[in-house]
Amino acid sequence: MELTPNPETDKHRAYRRRLAAKGWRQFIGSLPSETLAFVDELKDLQGLPNRSLVLLELVEEKRRATAQQ
Repeated sequence: MELTPNPETDKHRAYRRRLAAKGWRQFIGSLPSETLAFVDELKDLQGLPNRSLVLLELVEEKRRATAQQ
């Protein structure tokens, strides 16, 4: 059975390929509502365009703190 081309699927695949070429990966996570609200608050306070960058900054901050121990 041959699948018909789907432009939307191709668009998403191309996006994931571009991310992978830059060394990035996508993931889906689940967070409690209050945690997500906090992430959104940090996003707004820091003027960041998306939640991913907030989470990246938090992880990098933790990584630096761990490396200093």
